[in-house]
Amino acid sequence: MAKLYFKYGTMNSGKSIEILKVAHNYEEQGKPVVIMTSAIDNRDEIGVVSSRIGMREKAVPIDDHLDVFDYVADLSPKPFCIMIDEAQFLSKKNIYDFAKVVDELGIPVMAFGLKNDFQNQLFEGSKYLLLLADKIEEIKTICWFCSKKATMVLRTKDGEPVYEGSQIQIGGNDSYLPVCRKHWFKPDLEKMKEMK
Repeated sequence: MAKLYFKYGTMNSGKSIEILKVAHNYEEQGKPVVIMTSAIDNRDEIGVVSSRIGMREKAVPIDDHLDVFDYVADLSPKPFCIMIDEAQFLSKKNIYDFAKVVDELGIPVMAFGLKNDFQNQLFEGSKYLLLLADKIEEIKTICWFCSKKATMVLRTKDGEPVYEGSQIQIGGNDSYLPVCRKHWFKPDLEKMKEMK
């Protein structure tokens, strides 16, 4: 039975690597998959899923004009699985359409993304995945400053923490750090200055 999965984690938790690994395993068995990602993410290139260790794969970019249910319904052959990167940037409609892909087309959908933003607020896509997913799993990583589990994302600029601004600002290690709750509230400013 097909399910909607949401696998979330902070920055640097290996979400993109997991997508590429799972997609490779399916394809090695001759089972076609469709990799999709938010068109908002342009760190590497629009329509590409890439990991920090250099692995990358072309993906279908999801923007406001793509009806994901119709897109998937028209695919031939029918994919064994849909894999989505940067799912936090998707809209409520996108998430409902992916739930419909699972329920009406019988295709499993695995969505990967951040749960919360740098202000510790839910992203729209993450909110609706938490509400609709059949299975929710955390991909864990450790805090940049200590050995506790990272549960939050700290935005930085010029070696200083940032707690205000637009929810969406595309960036990597230059802009965001995975942190525990303690270090989200009180980051190690000396260590941050060393990173500049």
